[in-house]
Amino acid sequence: MTHTTATRRPRGAHQWLALVVGVVYLLVGIAGFFVTGFDMAGFMEHDPDQMLLGFAINPLHNIVHLVIGILGIGAWSRSASARTFGWLLLIGYGAAFVYGLFAVNNPEINYLNINQADNWLHLGSALLGLLIAVWPAPARVVEQPGSSEAMPPEVRDPRTGEAGPPVR
Repeated sequence: MTHTTATRRPRGAHQWLALVVGVVYLLVGIAGFFVTGFDMAGFMEHDPDQMLLGFAINPLHNIVHLVIGILGIGAWSRSASARTFGWLLLIGYGAAFVYGLFAVNNPEINYLNINQADNWLHLGSALLGLLIAVWPAPARVVEQPGSSEAMPPEVRDPRTGEAGPPVR
């Protein structure tokens, strides 16, 4: 009988946070189309009446939310890709926050139909991205089938009783 051990890193909080952010943005993108519809005439229109939970949206804004959601869901399973997603959130939403500072009061350049509530959400999303990007990774875990006491004596170290070959 062979007893193997495998070292794996459990999913970190940054990965779960990337998944949650991805799911939320995907759902917001879908829900946004129930408000704006799919009308291409108002694709990048600034219309303060198109609101979802106090946030201004338009079809282009909804597509941005869908893309971010898909990226988050796609990136969460690997630590490195979750961190990359975090950096993209930080940079993208940091830029969206700065853009929104100028666009809120200027319908001529407000292609995403951003309002003041959006600006605060973009700043919060940028900070979430930073959190995802720099959250410490969890320690590696060694998985063993059963305890060393349950293992046959020839697999245990006779000096320590632990699993594995004798330490020399």
